[in-house]
Amino acid sequence: MNMSQTTVDPAEVAKFEAMAAEWWDPTGKFKPLHMLNPTRLDYITRQIAAEFDRDLTAPKPFEGLRLLDIGCGGGLLSEPMARLGATVVGADAAARNIPVAQIHAEQSGLDIDYRCITAEEMAAAGEKFDVLLNMEVVEHVSDPLAYLTACHDLLKPGGLMICSTINRNPKSFAMAIVGAEWVMRWLPKGTHEWNKFITPDELKELLEKAGLRHEDATGFVFNPILWSWSLSSSDLSVNYVTASTRPA
Repeated sequence: MNMSQTTVDPAEVAKFEAMAAEWWDPTGKFKPLHMLNPTRLDYITRQIAAEFDRDLTAPKPFEGLRLLDIGCGGGLLSEPMARLGATVVGADAAARNIPVAQIHAEQSGLDIDYRCITAEEMAAAGEKFDVLLNMEVVEHVSDPLAYLTACHDLLKPGGLMICSTINRNPKSFAMAIVGAEWVMRWLPKGTHEWNKFITPDELKELLEKAGLRHEDATGFVFNPILWSWSLSSSDLSVNYVTASTRPA
């Protein structure tokens, strides 16, 4: 792959730039992410701790780890990673997201290196990370394999990538598009395109083609009665997350 190329889809970037100012409003357009964030963090922190033999009860368990949050948005994951001691770079192709993230981090007393840059540009520059958070991005790029190959190149040998996305089936259309966009209006209509969703088998194949070793897949399951999210080892029918490593 020519690393000067980019998998950024300008139309997808424009959707998120239009919502940039609302990143930290828990009742705004990013309400679904605020609701999901504790469950995402539970999975992420446990995977990092297991991979790098870290004690999550320590004051800063991720100290010494360099972490990239690709598609960082307003910093909903970058900030807790920084609090846990990681050296965090937050990258996003949507330029309007970066000042929102920078201002919030400054107000929170956190030192996070936020950049408007693509995965391909960072890989071409030779950047390397212990951990890569790649959450809800792969379904928005123009070429998932090329994008994941750039992510592979950003990882140090032995590095860990956490990648989440949305399954493609009738249930995911009903919940992620009809439910979240049309009925609940949590997100503007058109935020997601069902045909860009990726099944767990497809993602596993893409990860392996990109040179990564698939380690785990877990579902994020929403309970409409309890109005809460949880992790499931068996239900990957809508939202799901994977852990993969770059072989040493």
